[in-house]
Amino acid sequence: MVTKEQLLASLSQLKDPEYGISLADLNFVRDVMIKGNHVSATVLLSNESDENKQRLQQEITAAFKKIGTEQVHLRFRPLSDFERSEAARKVQQTGVAAGSQAAAPGAAKAGVNVLDPQSGVKFIAVASGKGGVGKSTVTVNLAVALARLGKKVGLVDADIYGFSVPDMMGIEERPQAVENRIAPVERFGVKVISMGFFVEENTPVIWRGPMLGKMLRNFFSEVDWGELDYILLDLPPGTGDVALDVHQMIPHSKEIIVTTPHATAAFVAARAGAMALHTNHEILGVVENMSYYACSQCGNKDYVFGRGGGAKLAEELHTSLLAQIPLGVPDNHVSEPDYSPSVYKADTETGQIYKDVAEQVIRQLEGTRQA
Repeated sequence: MVTKEQLLASLSQLKDPEYGISLADLNFVRDVMIKGNHVSATVLLSNESDENKQRLQQEITAAFKKIGTEQVHLRFRPLSDFERSEAARKVQQTGVAAGSQAAAPGAAKAGVNVLDPQSGVKFIAVASGKGGVGKSTVTVNLAVALARLGKKVGLVDADIYGFSVPDMMGIEERPQAVENRIAPVERFGVKVISMGFFVEENTPVIWRGPMLGKMLRNFFSEVDWGELDYILLDLPPGTGDVALDVHQMIPHSKEIIVTTPHATAAFVAARAGAMALHTNHEILGVVENMSYYACSQCGNKDYVFGRGGGAKLAEELHTSLLAQIPLGVPDNHVSEPDYSPSVYKADTETGQIYKDVAEQVIRQLEGTRQA
């Protein structure tokens, strides 16, 4: 079976038309997944023309098959502002002329402090009163839904003890360090940073409160986020140190509370909501997760965790119930090129619910409607 290194080496002679450097040197071929003789990868486009995309499809497929791959699936996406600035930097380092390539749009904003209210970044902290209610699932799918609507989205996995976002999104690569800055990993159009990138697999994080706050601040000050519209924060459950740090560090952030329909879960979630209100953070709404189980055969809904918890919590916090998410998991298969354990496809029922939540968030924070 071929290796990732062999696949990338096979592209050494394929040059990007805008930058004049090989795709491998530019790191324009990412998310390489190998399953037997099937290979999938994401290709970054400096030129989004159909002609360039077709050329890359043919040349990369031919290169991969030449070294023994039978099936090749390629996904294409345009370069982000940060990736353009990095490509321009590599061109300068190698001394290769890049034609008429100009300075990267937004490159001057790469060093902007996203915590500064003047940056224009809108922060949404997703909280819950207790663990096990699907808070991280809601955060991940809301971030992806916002990206699908054309927003530039970052996601901070602030659950430093119980980080799970990289695994939930099917992320296998690690962030790259570039000139003493960290480039977040991008997946489904969302830029992601997590404690999970910096510890060995299944290694426990044994830190006290002050260290947690320092790490969280590093996620903002040491990461080159580029231009963003939104940053979502997956908070730890409860009202501990990290939640307090977020409220103090980002006084202009908004909040979404996640609960299940169960009365006890809603009762505990009210504490997280009360903390937000006490620190003068606006609550955008409540998401009731695991609201019901819909029978795949008959379509009947079974309310396995009871009913009414989300609505009662929203009423208590004087906010709205944004959505009721059914119990289930995405119908994703490990053999799929875009496999992730927890991200719902856009055309599924649950994917549409998350799109509706994203549209409600945009209307509240921007006062605009999505087409």
